[in-house]
Amino acid sequence: MRRYFGTDGVRGVFGEDLTEDLVERLGLAFALWTEGKPVLIGRDTRGSGLELESALARGLAAGGSDSTLGGILPTPAVALLAESCGAVVSASHNPAEYNGVKFFGPLGSKLGDDDEETIEALLTADPRRGGVIREAEVLAGRYVDLVCERFGARLDGLRLCVDCANGAMYEVASRALERLGADVTTIAAAPDGTNINAGCGATDLRLLSSTVREGAFDLGVAFDGDGDRMLAVDAEGNVVDGDGVLAVLALSLGVELVAVTSMTNLGFHRLMSEHGIRVVTTDVGDRYVLDALHAEGGVLGGEQSGHVLYLDGHVAGDGLEAAILLSRAVAEGGKPLAELVAPLVRFPQAKRDIRVTRKELSPAVQEEVRRANADLNHGRVLVRPSGTEPVVRVLVEAENESDAEKLCDTIAALVNQELG
Repeated sequence: MRRYFGTDGVRGVFGEDLTEDLVERLGLAFALWTEGKPVLIGRDTRGSGLELESALARGLAAGGSDSTLGGILPTPAVALLAESCGAVVSASHNPAEYNGVKFFGPLGSKLGDDDEETIEALLTADPRRGGVIREAEVLAGRYVDLVCERFGARLDGLRLCVDCANGAMYEVASRALERLGADVTTIAAAPDGTNINAGCGATDLRLLSSTVREGAFDLGVAFDGDGDRMLAVDAEGNVVDGDGVLAVLALSLGVELVAVTSMTNLGFHRLMSEHGIRVVTTDVGDRYVLDALHAEGGVLGGEQSGHVLYLDGHVAGDGLEAAILLSRAVAEGGKPLAELVAPLVRFPQAKRDIRVTRKELSPAVQEEVRRANADLNHGRVLVRPSGTEPVVRVLVEAENESDAEKLCDTIAALVNQELG
């Protein structure tokens, strides 16, 4: 049973449940687990990033791994550029007071549950020998070069608004998109250590929506703090979530299979079926989507939350890659984004996030979910603990919005009563 690792690495409030000591021990354990393989370290723009980067490097050195400090780099850049293993100091979409560490195995591979359990078992191990810590030359330019070479196409004349969440994409995103010819306006690209994901980015699209709605843009894209997620808005500022992005890409790229999670709207499944595209469903978490793509030989997958994986030239989910591919679909298709998304007819969804004191679902909650799913003719109920926050998420899909909202409220109240 894992104590520290969640859905995507180890996260917590800096100085409380995520300390320099813990991060240093994680570095030691990871180095021992990899038997001293070299590690490229990147970080996002949080104020605590430098301290935790140093702690992580010390731990890796104590376990025998050489580490290269890459500075501020998006998570997918570390996965793409690491010659061996990688690590990112980031809490992704969480607020600035949080931070975390996520690790990549050789060639950008995600760690499995068993791997994380093994690493946790090594947290109290003794140091073995010292590794070397080096500062890297600027790696951001190499990342931009690779993304443009592998996924780029001419975007001349395309008017883009890009919300960088005051995070790790704040420089590289505009550089890549402008190189491809887009007319780029960048917002939320002035990180100060405290404003990452604050009222901006993929977790809060209001700034992007209003900016696009009031300007003259073809579309807008928004990243999360570490750049592995991307959501969009159309020319009218209407939100296009991960399901919409995946639907556009699946049809424009002509794939035969798409891997998604249990959160994906039932309307997506119906659209893919109409086009003869097989859908594989996994647990929530982009690493499970990645595992499914490897197992099935697919190249495209993702999550409603904005993780998009396209593995023809990449090894992990990448918000910038997704933004380029979506912009390509608009530019090459000759249609506005709203028209490209229109074939995705969604089932109404209602969602609630309930803060809880314990995340294990009680028998009463499990029984209510079972009963509700049995009663729904067309729809579903999904209740799951968050892997990164003290939250239980409730999702209800039904044939009409009113039924979805009422049932969601009922189950959310029960979760709050049982677990709050």
